[in-house]
Amino acid sequence: MSARPFIAATLATWLTVSPEVQAFDVLRTEASIPTTAAGAIAPAADGCVFGTPGNPFLLAEAVERALCGNPKTRAAWADVKAQAAALGMARSGYLPTVSATAQRVRDQSTTDVTGHPTLSSANASGVNSESVSLDWTLYDFGVRAAAVRHASALLAAARSTQDATLQGLFVTVAKDYYTAQAAAGAVTAALDIEHMASESAKASTARVERGIAPISDALQAQTAYIQAVLSRNKARGAWKTAIGTLAADLALPPDTPLQLPAVADGVKPDAAFSHSIGELMEDARRTHPAVLAAQAQVEAAAARMDETRAQGLPNLILVSKYSRNNQPASLGLGAAQFPATGRDWYVGVQITIPFFEGFNRTYQVRQTQAQLERQQDTLDETRQEVGLEVWNSYQAVQVSMNGVEDSAALFDIAQRSFLATQRRYQAGVGNILELLNAQTALANAQQQRIQALADWRSTRLRFAGSLGRLDLSRLADSPQ
Repeated sequence: MSARPFIAATLATWLTVSPEVQAFDVLRTEASIPTTAAGAIAPAADGCVFGTPGNPFLLAEAVERALCGNPKTRAAWADVKAQAAALGMARSGYLPTVSATAQRVRDQSTTDVTGHPTLSSANASGVNSESVSLDWTLYDFGVRAAAVRHASALLAAARSTQDATLQGLFVTVAKDYYTAQAAAGAVTAALDIEHMASESAKASTARVERGIAPISDALQAQTAYIQAVLSRNKARGAWKTAIGTLAADLALPPDTPLQLPAVADGVKPDAAFSHSIGELMEDARRTHPAVLAAQAQVEAAAARMDETRAQGLPNLILVSKYSRNNQPASLGLGAAQFPATGRDWYVGVQITIPFFEGFNRTYQVRQTQAQLERQQDTLDETRQEVGLEVWNSYQAVQVSMNGVEDSAALFDIAQRSFLATQRRYQAGVGNILELLNAQTALANAQQQRIQALADWRSTRLRFAGSLGRLDLSRLADSPQ
């Protein structure tokens, strides 16, 4: 086998599979791919590599871990990569295609002429042939341009979808984080209530032993104490469930130990928003990632319709080929074969005109028109959903802000009421029912206070997510 065909075949194989060649982004599409699955919301400087969870485990770390490692965000990131590659494929349509073939065959030919042995022949030879061909579309009435617009729009849609996925997971992680934080606070509150119930049971027992209270007082206090123990066990179970859910959001095992800061730590409700709710809804309808993704899908559908139409028009292609072989030549029947070299070369233009396609093109265009209408309807629906989510989350923030203030006042009153009732009972001028009622009211107020703080922080980030404006800077003033 000659060296040149072997070298050509080896070069073709290298160009096909070499990682160095595959990594070369000649058509400049990878610049649009985020460096990590977290995108621009949480650009991890260390490339999404994490060690042991911090202690305390802060919300910013939880969000960054989730955005980097959650399967949903990684799938959205993979979609962006795929669409970037599709854009490169569309851009490659502007370049020529060059192909080369090399062949080595063993040719064995025998001719037996009956009655004329001098005309008979038997020849054996090795035949090499090589060829190179080129095809280059010069003009196609906009097929390639529409294909590039279609791929570009789909890439924009994939990136916006990735942003929407990150925003949604951001809100989910924050909600689960604050739920776990509230559950931990509920455990602490339950322990406090259990301690108060124990002290009340001891005080009632002492009064019974001194003969200044009936046995029913001790029994009621002991009942309240056992109920407090049951509530503490229930709160601990809810906390374990909540912390396991948070760990799953971060792609960690549910039994991963996570120590969260106290729910009472952090910022308090701020002033009312400076923008009107109408302005906020209108802005979200224009800039929310989900809306941008739907808008890009409309543009992709329009480009696809143009591409389908253009494919039914003529195209002009430059064609060229060069081939060479060493097929032996013969002067005639029974004559010996002589070494020879054959060469063939041509260059020209080829025009393809699709005169009739069985009306297939007509129905393809109608199909793409219907798909464009569907994407436009989806865009309208997405805008409505985004506007409604902004409205609902805004109202939730307003309610939660009032809830924080009201729960603080309620807790203060319930605490002072319990202390006063406890002193009255210890002085012998109160009864057990007053003490137990005040104790229950304090327990409820403490739980409401914890939940109100968690709800306000969660709705606050949910509102930012409904506007499509979540990033790690939003956690700069969040509880740490």
